[in-house]
Amino acid sequence: MSAGWKLAAAGGLGGAALAFVLVLGAAQMGLLPASSASIHDYLMTHPDILVDMTNKLQFDQEMQASDERQAAVDRLGPKPFFNPKLAFITGPANAKTTVVEFFDYNCPYCRASVPAVKKFYDAHKNDTRFAFIEYPIDGPDSTLAARAALAARKQPNKYVAFHFLMMSSKYVMNDDLLAEMAKQAGLDGAKLKADMADPAIDLALASSRTLGAAAKLSGTPAFIIDGKIREGTLDDKTLKRMTKT
Repeated sequence: MSAGWKLAAAGGLGGAALAFVLVLGAAQMGLLPASSASIHDYLMTHPDILVDMTNKLQFDQEMQASDERQAAVDRLGPKPFFNPKLAFITGPANAKTTVVEFFDYNCPYCRASVPAVKKFYDAHKNDTRFAFIEYPIDGPDSTLAARAALAARKQPNKYVAFHFLMMSSKYVMNDDLLAEMAKQAGLDGAKLKADMADPAIDLALASSRTLGAAAKLSGTPAFIIDGKIREGTLDDKTLKRMTKT
């Protein structure tokens, strides 16, 4: 589970406490029994009330966070997300459809989105502008994979194949797995390893983290499709609806 979704789960626990405060407020307004004992007994016999209130509160919090992310993306505009110093960009510059993805190679939600993303990429790589942004947030192994992907860009026409190989893996990225996948993608392994030490990669990763923070991302994957942001796993149906294709 990516870092952002761990935070969301923790938020639900806080929501339960806040929901209880709302119940107390309802009692003060005469909508529920007023005494502490009565409130306790009422909630024990009607636990669905607390569950419903907690769910409603969490939903409202998520919607507010989503609105804040969209507002942040709107303020930033498209240019920062199509910066070639941090994003791998492909597709026509004047494309009507644009797809940006922030991802972590070890994120299970990112991996679950691969079938839909790859299918869409294969069908629309000539008429859609894509920006793939490495956003490693799940620890050193994720950063290692991101460094390899960034280094792969120095070998023409190899990044996309390498990217989808890593993203389709069932295993945590490590040196041996990266070396094997680099070979499968047709990369020069020695050059890849040397290029991974380039200080420009540190700058690219720092820039992607700064951009993610500015866009108020809470986890991976995060997609910005035609200017509309969506966090979480993406499937064919949702992608088709968002791109209207």
